[in-house]
Amino acid sequence: MREKSAICIAGGGSTFTPGIVLMLVENQDRFPISKITLYDNNAERQDKLAEACAIMLKEKAPEIEFNWTTDPETAFTGIDFVMAHIRVGLYAMREKDEKIPLKYGVVGQETCGPGGMAYGMRSIGPVIEILDYMEKYSPNAWMLNYSNPAAIVAEATRRLRPGHRIINICDMPVGLETNMCSIIKDETGREITRDDMEIRYYGLNHFGWWTQIQDKEGNDLMPILKKHISEMGYANNSPEFQHRDPSWVETYTKAKDVYALDPETVPNTYLKYYLYPDFVVEHSDPNYTRANEVMDGREKTVFGQAKAIVENGTSKGNEFAVGVHASFIVDLACALKFNTHERMLLIVPNEGAIENFDPTAMVEIPCLVGSNGPEPLKIGDIPTFQRGLMTEQVCVEKLVVEAWIEHSYQKMWQAITLSKTVPSGKVAKQILDELIEANKDFWPELK
Repeated sequence: MREKSAICIAGGGSTFTPGIVLMLVENQDRFPISKITLYDNNAERQDKLAEACAIMLKEKAPEIEFNWTTDPETAFTGIDFVMAHIRVGLYAMREKDEKIPLKYGVVGQETCGPGGMAYGMRSIGPVIEILDYMEKYSPNAWMLNYSNPAAIVAEATRRLRPGHRIINICDMPVGLETNMCSIIKDETGREITRDDMEIRYYGLNHFGWWTQIQDKEGNDLMPILKKHISEMGYANNSPEFQHRDPSWVETYTKAKDVYALDPETVPNTYLKYYLYPDFVVEHSDPNYTRANEVMDGREKTVFGQAKAIVENGTSKGNEFAVGVHASFIVDLACALKFNTHERMLLIVPNEGAIENFDPTAMVEIPCLVGSNGPEPLKIGDIPTFQRGLMTEQVCVEKLVVEAWIEHSYQKMWQAITLSKTVPSGKVAKQILDELIEANKDFWPELK
């Protein structure tokens, strides 16, 4: 009988929370749960989802103790894992992150460019705060952090809380690998899952490349994927792809142009923001961005489902969806809890894994995960093109963290200027000054 775990979900008011709760319930055979606690500083928002989750759990897993709170001591006492997905400022601030840069002809995006840096400046303090609560109330717990922007948050925790039990993760490679399975089925008729694939990958969060993809028998899958991506990007015939929002369809399709820059590898889709920023701006609506799509889509859908569950007193007929990232989190928790040494893509200190790259950089690479945490696999040297792009982006991320620590206007201006998405120091300053005004309730005061 496997030992049960007590879970705290930090960001209990997130639209992803119900799916994570449902995923935990559905995976109790491999990851048994004793208690789930939701924690958020927005009680009203959290209450709406928590009440629905309580009904769902009573029907599906009444043996699990379930509660929700805004009190840190209650939330973080006696827990084994914190699954953190906080969004400081909610979608109202994401909308500003996206729309302010677009006013100046610059990419407006949640994790890339000036918008991603603005979000990072809001996220650092609250993530550190959660780590400190854990240290105080449950010092042996692990934080599985998938709060965005993951790269900046990871660098901040490396600098400010070294040695703490935090693992920074992202579901984007997981989602793309699932999409690759659909492509292989389109091209060959062969059913394959992520578990059937062995991959080699390196980069930064939202900024990486696959160098090897093969099946368990050692058959090379890269030629099939490269041919498809060179013609269609990551577009495919799966029902999931057909129902994606327009912005995601464009992102997946544009991968064919990103791939053309280095046909030796298979790229992460978000590289389009750095390599084709002019295209992104030209194809962006400054009045209706991705934030608006989410608010009009997932936000309304999830809270509408929660309301219906509470009004009906049952979750039957209003099942929440389990996202790709949710199952990835259970895989990671199992590896830590039960010492499985599963191979996973994680954001970790480089420390020589990529030999010709900054050893202090937080890189996204394959790791073996056991009860002592992740053990990064050796990558070796990487090509000049990728190393140049990554060096520039790592310096951006480090400057943002330094700006937060030092309350430095100069460092933040340098960070935005250095970003490949921004054309000049003049434009960077204009964007920064407007972001400072928009974030006056969230950022430290920059001097």
